[in-house]
Amino acid sequence: MWSSRLDLEQRRELNNGFGDSLAKAVELTLTPAIFGFLGHLLDDRLGTSPLFLLLLALFTFAYICWRSWGSYERRMQEHEARLHVTSRRPRG
Repeated sequence: MWSSRLDLEQRRELNNGFGDSLAKAVELTLTPAIFGFLGHLLDDRLGTSPLFLLLLALFTFAYICWRSWGSYERRMQEHEARLHVTSRRPRG
């Protein structure tokens, strides 16, 4: 009974991990591409070659990386806090 429940929870966590990874991959690639395209349109209108394309794409990519790093740090701190709480519990 307990082992099947644990197995189901592990599978759910693994599937959530795959979904989160796919969402991050799409966000990491598609968002800078969209902003790069908008920069390209702005470059065409203003006559500046790849200036805004590069600026918007790189700025967006850097922002997404910074935000992802902050999210990762928060999750790791929460995970470490849970580990410390469970390790302090008396066994018996």
